[in-house]
Amino acid sequence: MATAQVGRPDESADLPPSRSPVERRALAIGREIFERVGRGPKIWQRPWWDDRAMALAMSDPTVKVQLFRFIDVLPTLRSPAAVGRHLREYLEEAGDRVPWWMRWGVALAPPGTWAEAALASTARWSATHMARRFIAGETPDEASRTVMRLRGKQLAFTADLLGEAVITDGEAIAYQQTCLDLLRGLTPALERRTEVPLIDRDADGKIPRMNLSLKLTSLVARFDPIHAERTTEKVLERLRPILLEARRLGAFVNVDMEQYEYKDLTYAIFERVMMEEPFRSWADVGIVCQAYLLEAEADLRRLAEWARRRGTPVTIRLVKGAYWDFEVTHARQHGHPVPVFTRKWETDANYERCSTFLLENAQDLRPAFGSHNIRSIAHALAVSERLGLARGAVEIQMLNGMGESIQEALVGMGLRVRLYTPYGAILPGMAYLVRRLLENTSNDSFLKAGFTDHAAVDKLLENPEETGIVWRKRSTTNPAAKPVPALTPFRNEPPTDFHFECTRDSFRESLERVRDQMPIAIPLWIDGVARAPKQPGNRAESRDPGNRDRLVGFVDEAGLDDVAVAVDSARRAFPIWSKTSAEERARVLLLAASIFRAKRFDLAAWQVYECGKPWREADADIAEAIDFCEFYAREMIRLSSEDERDVPGETNRIGRIARGVVVVIPPWNFPLAIPTGMTVAALVAGNTVILKPAEQSIVTAWMLVSVLNEAGLPPGVLNFLPGRGEIVGQALVDDPRIDLISFTGSRAVGLEINRRASVTPVGQDHVKRVIAEMGGKNALIIDDDADLDEAVVGTLQSAFGYAGQKCSACSRVIVLDAVYDKFVERLVDAAHSIPVGHADDPETFVGPVIEAAAAERLAAAVERAVGEGARIAFSSSLGDLASRGSFFPPHILTGVQPDHFLAREELFGPVLAVMRAASLEEALEIAGGTSYALTGGLYSRSPAHIDRVKREFRVGNLYINRSITGALVDRQPFGGFKLSGIGTKAGGSDYLREFLLTRVCTENTMRRGFAPEEVERVESSAIG
Repeated sequence: MATAQVGRPDESADLPPSRSPVERRALAIGREIFERVGRGPKIWQRPWWDDRAMALAMSDPTVKVQLFRFIDVLPTLRSPAAVGRHLREYLEEAGDRVPWWMRWGVALAPPGTWAEAALASTARWSATHMARRFIAGETPDEASRTVMRLRGKQLAFTADLLGEAVITDGEAIAYQQTCLDLLRGLTPALERRTEVPLIDRDADGKIPRMNLSLKLTSLVARFDPIHAERTTEKVLERLRPILLEARRLGAFVNVDMEQYEYKDLTYAIFERVMMEEPFRSWADVGIVCQAYLLEAEADLRRLAEWARRRGTPVTIRLVKGAYWDFEVTHARQHGHPVPVFTRKWETDANYERCSTFLLENAQDLRPAFGSHNIRSIAHALAVSERLGLARGAVEIQMLNGMGESIQEALVGMGLRVRLYTPYGAILPGMAYLVRRLLENTSNDSFLKAGFTDHAAVDKLLENPEETGIVWRKRSTTNPAAKPVPALTPFRNEPPTDFHFECTRDSFRESLERVRDQMPIAIPLWIDGVARAPKQPGNRAESRDPGNRDRLVGFVDEAGLDDVAVAVDSARRAFPIWSKTSAEERARVLLLAASIFRAKRFDLAAWQVYECGKPWREADADIAEAIDFCEFYAREMIRLSSEDERDVPGETNRIGRIARGVVVVIPPWNFPLAIPTGMTVAALVAGNTVILKPAEQSIVTAWMLVSVLNEAGLPPGVLNFLPGRGEIVGQALVDDPRIDLISFTGSRAVGLEINRRASVTPVGQDHVKRVIAEMGGKNALIIDDDADLDEAVVGTLQSAFGYAGQKCSACSRVIVLDAVYDKFVERLVDAAHSIPVGHADDPETFVGPVIEAAAAERLAAAVERAVGEGARIAFSSSLGDLASRGSFFPPHILTGVQPDHFLAREELFGPVLAVMRAASLEEALEIAGGTSYALTGGLYSRSPAHIDRVKREFRVGNLYINRSITGALVDRQPFGGFKLSGIGTKAGGSDYLREFLLTRVCTENTMRRGFAPEEVERVESSAIG
């Protein structure tokens, strides 16, 4: 087999693309394929009718999206009424864009009639009919018949398993077993068939007839690069038996590729297992490379080097990629670089570069080109000819049910064509169907352009590099230079992407570095100086809640004398700081944000040890602290400009001034983010601050003070008083010189602060302002049409993230009757896969609770709940963790009635009550039946139900079809009402106003009958 080395010079490299021999040959091959194909399926063929039906129904993009949403939800709809209702709701959202015939069809099938039943039956039949075009079958017999029918057309296949997302170990085991069953069921039957040389042989001889495609993510419940080694071990435990059986039977196994964040780990697992002795000499394996990724060429180079070290070739299925929309949206949502090419011509051009590389290294990476784009296929064949490769060395792969006429043309040209053939239950496979329909109807789709829109052949065969040249010429026009703003618009700090190995290594280094610094001595900080208490007394220790033997830090707590000194310091500093310009105060916050970035992993590591925060939770806390600094700096600059309300002869200026001295009393559960937000909001508004940190997180709070001092705060502007709440906290709240108290914590303490602050003693010349953010009893509603894959994962994340120690955590999940049993079953099964452990282990999802007393309270609450009728559906085992730290296992309790204390009282920990509701109306009644109104959520695919919940579920933060924790600054300003708080929204545009007073200054500008602007007008007239 002829091959070439990496970087082999092309004799036509200096020629324009359109004049190179490869390009001329690619055009010739492309035209030959088009001549064989004609312009798509014929009128007597099923695909012709299917394509016309799709084109008719989906010509409008809005209607197309609504129909795809309907197809997606269809498997969950159990009655004609539900089908009819959802179809009406989706089409109503599209409005007048819906074709007249479709509107009439729905209008003639009113609810509750036989016509509605007929409409539902027709809709289900149509979707199933369309799905069967792409899906090989629901049973092994059906799959076997499809495969044999393909062989009759000289088409090879690769079987891909469909089904629900794998979120439990039981589902992962079932996926493994189905792979084994498929191998054992199809391989012998295929071997008994007469050989078809075109598809049963390549340039080197016989090739396996049985070909299986599998996803590594489906072999474990939690495929996560953050704990790459543990994920690898679990995947290999289930992958090895499949590979051994495939090799024994003489089958081929291909590993699919999914989201970008899984790419590196997928390659690493594949490379590792294929270097093991049972598989190192086995050539009947392959893996996917996605050409829409910016890293695709680099990945191929690395795979080629690895394959040479291995000494046995592997197959590379080169595709363009099926997750483009997800990758772009996900990256932009999180502020990460977009990992894919954003223009079609760029992807097409990269595909051709990758094709050339594969063909030049075919001895190590056997090429399989997955594409329906005739230009891409023709180019690969032209390069193959130039390199002198035999036809059998190249395989073309396409999707079952798509581009049948192209498949026939390629077979007629003597090419081996393999169809990607999904296998599994039709209705659960609807997500696959939607993806295929999106590809078929995309405006960028080659099939749509060529066979529906009938674009010119020359245009369809155009070299993508030349398309790029034209595009670049058009985009190089120099528009008028725009001035760069002094301060860029606010953008959220991106979360750390732990799928990069170097990032994980850096975080581990921070954990080691921080551990070596323990224990750290924390001072009081008053008037810009580190101090010891005036009357040394109680020493407070901060210990690792996951390892009680580890002392993180300690402090000699402040007393009443220190309170008086700190208040004096803050009052002395107030006049100068409040007169400092908003820009200068904002500069301190922006510098603090940059220091946070520089120390990000170290700061997160302190939280891992001091507060038991797992890696991602700790990292997110630092990102939020950065966001508060960046956002409030910009907001203060915006608010600092005076509003003008002038009339002739009078000026009116509406401005804002600082309130005075602010006491900040933050919680421990967001040990840097919340103290930062409360503190910098007060500071940038011109107030001075006394920070009394939570006793459980004094070290992290001290890090905040250190960073703000490093950023340039003048002495006395920020004072740090760690001490007991009943001593230091109460004294600060009661002090008549305090202007505002900002508190986040429990309901009991918040209400007590409100009560004490409402007292106005003799000598106090103002009414104290209190900002109190208190607790929640948050509920998620699971509708009967919810996507349970998403709902289960979202519920577990909301309930058990950071061991449920969030005021926004889900403590009640209210499930409609129709899906209650299935939801609970999957929820409990998925909970078994949740790792509990020390927060420094990257696999840990549920770490310790903050202290032993918290674990004891939670245990007592569960015991009481069971005594009052609740049932424990799930409780994980702790093993020896309980002897090391303050661990409490996640609990799921069922049988909880609306009046049960578990449905009403806040529990700060991983305890979830599952409640049943007969209808959405009852679910809303249960959800609103508490004295809290902080967060809530809904999983539903009904537009009408979503609208109703938006109107009636009264909470401060409502989340639809996502977890109810993880609010981001600016995007989701956070805060609740009723007894959850006073309605303020931290991280929102109105929050700084809470720390400001509004003042109006009016000036009469009339002088002897003339206002200044009138004089100016008269003088101008005289000059004229």
